[in-house]
Amino acid sequence: MASSSSSSSAIFSFVSNPTATRSLPRRHFTRQHFASSPNTRKKFPIFTQKTASRRTNTAITAKLGQKSALEYRKLGDSDLIISEITLGTMTFGQQNTEKEAHDMLNYAFDNGINVLDTAEAYPIPTRKETQGLTDRYIGSWLKSQPRDKVIVATKISGYSEQRSFLRENAKVLRVDAANIKESVEKSLQRLGTDYIDLLQIHWPDRYVPLFGEYFYDPSKWRPSVPFVEQLTAFKELIVEGKVRHIGVSNETSYGVMGFVHAAKDKGLPKIVSIQNSYSLLVRCKFEIDLVEVCHPNNCNISLLSYSPLGGGALTGKYLDINSEAAKKGRLNLFPGYMERYNKSIAREATVQYMEVAKKHGLTPVELSLGFARDRPFMTSSIVGATSVDQLKEDIDAFLTVERPLPPEVMADIESVFNRYKDPAIL
Repeated sequence: MASSSSSSSAIFSFVSNPTATRSLPRRHFTRQHFASSPNTRKKFPIFTQKTASRRTNTAITAKLGQKSALEYRKLGDSDLIISEITLGTMTFGQQNTEKEAHDMLNYAFDNGINVLDTAEAYPIPTRKETQGLTDRYIGSWLKSQPRDKVIVATKISGYSEQRSFLRENAKVLRVDAANIKESVEKSLQRLGTDYIDLLQIHWPDRYVPLFGEYFYDPSKWRPSVPFVEQLTAFKELIVEGKVRHIGVSNETSYGVMGFVHAAKDKGLPKIVSIQNSYSLLVRCKFEIDLVEVCHPNNCNISLLSYSPLGGGALTGKYLDINSEAAKKGRLNLFPGYMERYNKSIAREATVQYMEVAKKHGLTPVELSLGFARDRPFMTSSIVGATSVDQLKEDIDAFLTVERPLPPEVMADIESVFNRYKDPAIL
């Protein structure tokens, strides 16, 4: 799942001078930049660690108004080198037409993004009438692209009693061998491809608190499909060449360790990534212990963060409920969706972060995405949009904002965080 932004210039009218300009000086910094080059593998000549090791550090000077280039990072123990921005696509087919989807895909890949994230449940909100349109829009776009230059990540739904329509003759979705196989076959057909680069479990088969729920409720425990059984099914698909790598999403430390231990103990494929929510408004659940678990010297699981803009809340557009941006935003279009961001003290925290942005000559989008971009445990931020203009604003935040954010900016961010630790809790 990904967040969309709106033009930030109109947002400052709520908390500051809308004519404020960006005054933060840009400094020199060094990054490791991986340019696209062919790989020796015939079937999957995307970025790999072998090609990455041949790159050298390139000094890049970022002056005010100038753009740098995206960074590329290794995805866990895989051979994939992915861009620090992943294009989120969950609006395709609900809020976006096929043409709009293609326009955003073209813009993203023309500007250095090399990975897109989809799911069998997309678009959001999931409905039987629209389910699968996201994949189909991506599939029609893939027909005109060199497949080996596009990293496709998708997700199989976890346990669900409400989304049984995703399967043939099923009453409950599970992450067992039959469900995994059916999900992958249908995804491949919709996407019009013969392999998936990264297949993720959208949420666990077992009970865990999800999508705004914060605390674990022991009374909700239920029997679940064993980790070994899930990994065994994924191994068969990898052997068949239909899946390259596997990952998890909305997972806990217990789940990550369960998968890692089962893989090591039974000689099964290891998960290479975890896709969890992470932003200025949602930090603790990942930073408390998943950072340690996923550390390169421990389990080496790469974080792909979704909702780095808090479902669009961190743009500030929902602070004025009567604004056009707020009326068009999905938090208002779909009642009950992500209400944790507009029915909690997250609103208060958002105002404080916007003041930090104003103080340092940044837009709310630049502050929020710059923060996510610079986290030492971040591999890629999943950024969604409903227009090319929004997508451009998001990408520009990565390319033009000083890297890393200066210490004085981070100090102000931590000051707000110390008062509002994960405020999006209902």
